[in-house]
Amino acid sequence: MPAKSRFTRLDAFTKTVEDARVRTTSGGIVTLVSLVVIFWLTWSEWADYRRVTVRSELMVDKGRGERMEISLNVSFPRMPCELVTLDVMDVSGELQMGVTHGINKVRLSSEKEGSRVLEIKALDLHADEAIHLAPDYCGDCYGAPPPTNGLKAGCCNTCDEVRDAYASISWSFGRGEGVEQCEREHYSEHLDQQRQEGCRLEGSIRVNKVVGNFHIAPGKSFSNGNMHVHDLENYFKDEYAHTFTHRIHHLRFGPQLSDAVVQEVQQKHRASGHWGWTSHHVNPLDNSDQHTDEKAFNYMYFIKVVSTAYLPLGWEKEVAHPAKHEELLGSTIDATYKGSIETHQYSVTSHKRSLQGGTDEKDGHKERVHARGGIPGVFFSYDISPMKVINREVRDKSFSGFLVGLCAVIGGTLTVAAAVDRALYEGVNKIKKIHSQ
Repeated sequence: MPAKSRFTRLDAFTKTVEDARVRTTSGGIVTLVSLVVIFWLTWSEWADYRRVTVRSELMVDKGRGERMEISLNVSFPRMPCELVTLDVMDVSGELQMGVTHGINKVRLSSEKEGSRVLEIKALDLHADEAIHLAPDYCGDCYGAPPPTNGLKAGCCNTCDEVRDAYASISWSFGRGEGVEQCEREHYSEHLDQQRQEGCRLEGSIRVNKVVGNFHIAPGKSFSNGNMHVHDLENYFKDEYAHTFTHRIHHLRFGPQLSDAVVQEVQQKHRASGHWGWTSHHVNPLDNSDQHTDEKAFNYMYFIKVVSTAYLPLGWEKEVAHPAKHEELLGSTIDATYKGSIETHQYSVTSHKRSLQGGTDEKDGHKERVHARGGIPGVFFSYDISPMKVINREVRDKSFSGFLVGLCAVIGGTLTVAAAVDRALYEGVNKIKKIHSQ
């Protein structure tokens, strides 16, 4: 048997001759409707194939030896910048006292004047480098050992160096009366001038990614054995009512995400059925306020930091962003970056107490008793979670799945349309036979 005849016998799609075909008006209508349905369902299949969803995964954080950026912006309307000190310490033994690198102290006018910005560059009241002094000048340290970071070895040529020398042996410094360097720099006069001012700390610091804390407290800090101490003389002796009433404009762990990135991530989360990822979810302390009229008052925030990664489609092809912002503190991830975003979220609980001790009877908690003593200020204790959250962008449907769905749409629609057309044709013919009888 010829090869052509063999294939002819296998033909499952038998044809009818043109004369045996009947075209009807109902068939044309069914054909148009079926084409519209096919186009609509095809578009739905394409949109389903192109839709990006976000899947959340939880895994053990395997990062080692990493460092973490902390960005803060906190206002103290009743604390002058001269009395405010920022210290950072962690369980690895690293201690950063009097942090100024990466942090700006912004002088604010008094609350009565609206706490407007007076000066941003004034990080130190007594930033006199003593360059105008004689080359052979060597200032007295007044019984304290000269600081190792002084301008001139073995000397205390500025008021700040005398303060450092006093702090190294845990001596209280006060207002610098009788200290020639401080009188030359008008240290006490500057203190009086800024007495009713406020201060805002803004900027970023980088810390080890281990359990630690950073705190904002009055007076110069120093270590005394295993104790961390602050010189509180100027804070408590000043007749003006200094307090640690504060407003946290923002507190962030990790790099800054631009508004465009946050909106894009939130939109994709909503498309996935989530509530969305907003900056409030990432930074719950933003725009929070605390108020007190007591000098001896302490605020503590206990923070649990969770490493979070966002992996957009094709992130493997992009250069990792940590390499980009590692050297630039306070950098922002904008919408042009399409690689993996490594940041942190955190949860927080807060506690406040008077350093005078006593109960919380006035707040309705008579059974709650506070210990006496401590350092006034605002303390942030952070703990690092061993788990990591990964938000990964994925496509729920592969291209092969799209093709299968497309074939099902076309084949199923045509099959149903053929059945409907056949039913209409047979029904019309029966009605005609009934009327003809």
